[in-house]
Amino acid sequence: MSNPLPTFPALPATPDELARQLTRGAQAQAAQLTGGLATDDYLRAWNEWALALAANPEAQQQLARDALERTADLWRFALQAASGQPTPHEHDDKRFAGAGWDQYPFNVLARGYAHLEQYSEQMLASAQGLDAATAQRLGFLVRQALDVVSPAHYLATNPELLEITKNEGGANLVRGYQYWLEDVQRMLAGGPAPGTDKFRVGEQVAVTPGKVVLRNELIELIQYAPQTTGVYSEPILITPAWIMKYYILDLSPHNSLVNYLVAQGHTVFMISWRNPSAMDRDLGMDDYVRLGLRASLDAVAAICPGRKVNAVGYCIGGTLLSIGAAALAAEGDTRIGSITLFAAQVDFAAPGELSVFITPSQIGMLQAIMERDGILGSDRMGGAFAMLRSSDLIWAPAINQYIKGQRAALNDLMAWNADGTRMPARMHSEYLERLYLNNDLARGNFTVDGKPVDLASITVPMYVVGTETDHVAPWLSVYKVRALTRSSDYTFLLTSGGHNAGIISGVNNAKRRHRTLHFNDATSNVAPDAYMASAEPQPGSWWPAWQAWLASHSAAGRFDPPLMGNALAGYVPLAEAPGDYVRG
Repeated sequence: MSNPLPTFPALPATPDELARQLTRGAQAQAAQLTGGLATDDYLRAWNEWALALAANPEAQQQLARDALERTADLWRFALQAASGQPTPHEHDDKRFAGAGWDQYPFNVLARGYAHLEQYSEQMLASAQGLDAATAQRLGFLVRQALDVVSPAHYLATNPELLEITKNEGGANLVRGYQYWLEDVQRMLAGGPAPGTDKFRVGEQVAVTPGKVVLRNELIELIQYAPQTTGVYSEPILITPAWIMKYYILDLSPHNSLVNYLVAQGHTVFMISWRNPSAMDRDLGMDDYVRLGLRASLDAVAAICPGRKVNAVGYCIGGTLLSIGAAALAAEGDTRIGSITLFAAQVDFAAPGELSVFITPSQIGMLQAIMERDGILGSDRMGGAFAMLRSSDLIWAPAINQYIKGQRAALNDLMAWNADGTRMPARMHSEYLERLYLNNDLARGNFTVDGKPVDLASITVPMYVVGTETDHVAPWLSVYKVRALTRSSDYTFLLTSGGHNAGIISGVNNAKRRHRTLHFNDATSNVAPDAYMASAEPQPGSWWPAWQAWLASHSAAGRFDPPLMGNALAGYVPLAEAPGDYVRG
């Protein structure tokens, strides 16, 4: 029997398509060298800065004078420090807080680095007329460069690292080398991060009992088993972000928001997104609305018939919920009784530090990668987020593990963070272009199934939560939800913490604080600084405050818990929680 003839990809239909494919291929190859960063954005920003500085002779002269003054100061300091007396370097960076940095020659290194940081800021500020986006990209680039040359990040120039190495006779370096080898082998093999075996899904985390009552090609819907004899009438449907595994809201029992809600008498449903593969490259935002939110709402309505649904969305899951809720409201669908958003944006005009990655060039490079692979891997997204806090999230862990030889034990939140997800090419491209780049949702240009979405259609009670130090969804951006919706029963709560830890605060957390402001009409609003001035901070977790709000928006009394699923309506329990998709 003869071998079949080999097959080849079809040739592009037009010269324009051929040119596009060649360009995409070149971009994908360039991404391999740059870690996915669009270098032309930074070259363009640097060129604009240089041109602005070249047109300002006074600024050039001032920078030259400052450089001479700083050099002279460093020489004077070095001569004084060389006398052998401890000489404080006067640097407020926590990396240089140890007593060893007051000893020669390390105090000179610390002072020189302080001058370099300050002079870098002066250089960036000296160029007048740069737009905010260009200045932000330059600031990001300079921060990366400063981290690379920081004396705190190297054994030979860090007295604390040298002291540890001396005291341990170099054993720390041996351990660090072993950790490095383990990590390289794990990276090449694609294995799990060290320590995550202590937080297995369904064993130590995601253990709140429940059943999978719906499964389609995109989601599993989990209905959690009741823990009380009576429950509130209105069920809760949670739409988590597909950029993360859903069980961030069901971690260990003591800090599981799901477990807390069920224990308070709420009937809780959770969407668990399937982790897509290259075969899912054509799934788009419309699919996530249809197969995710709409399909889940249909199931909840069938299992809890005649009851309003308290809909909850987290991060981009909250964005999806807002889109879907507005579309449903325009259709006259009244099943959603209230909306709660956790760290979710609907206006992307000011997405904070993430804006350095939201440019046409950067999105074009990501699209090239996704067009080639069909998906965007979790490692690329995780790397981008880490670069925003490179000192804390890249350098500090590397130093602790590979120089100090200290492998920190993971907690449940850290183990969850290592359990990454992938993004389908079409959906992620639409998300970046339509929401981040064009801000279509806030401008009224966003469509679902070809129909426009108007957030002003949302009039149900709303509870919106922002977190103070969020660099993924800055609270000032989350705060804009108020101006775009028309709820006459609207609460904005700001809690301490970041995008994840601020939300997963636990019910008893003395380290947390929160502040709340309520609006009793559809249009009144206050500026963010006025909100901060008028909303008094309260100690503790925000969970009980939100739960009290849910209870106040529920029908009086308690009711018998609904059955698990509804076989007559086609929602037969398929598996035990946490289901199969979360393990993918």
